[in-house]
Amino acid sequence: MDIEFKLASLHLVTALIAGYLSFIISTGAIGAIGKNEVLAVLLGLVILYITGNLSERMFGKEEVGGFKGWLWSGIVPFMFIWVVTWTLFLNY
Repeated sequence: MDIEFKLASLHLVTALIAGYLSFIISTGAIGAIGKNEVLAVLLGLVILYITGNLSERMFGKEEVGGFKGWLWSGIVPFMFIWVVTWTLFLNY
């Protein structure tokens, strides 16, 4: 399988999880935290950072292509799916 496909797939799965967790935090479903959109955004960014480091360890820094490879095969798909998932859960 192509390395870009693997990288994008990993980021898409974690973006779905991050979108749902951001929804839970931003709506106040967790009583102790309350409604907190800033914390939801920070959680998504932390998940993105962890996923990027995990992908570099799994596939190798040279295979990923550095920041440019991670940007187009990881960050862009993650951000798009994360925001879309979060928005869909908020509107449901």
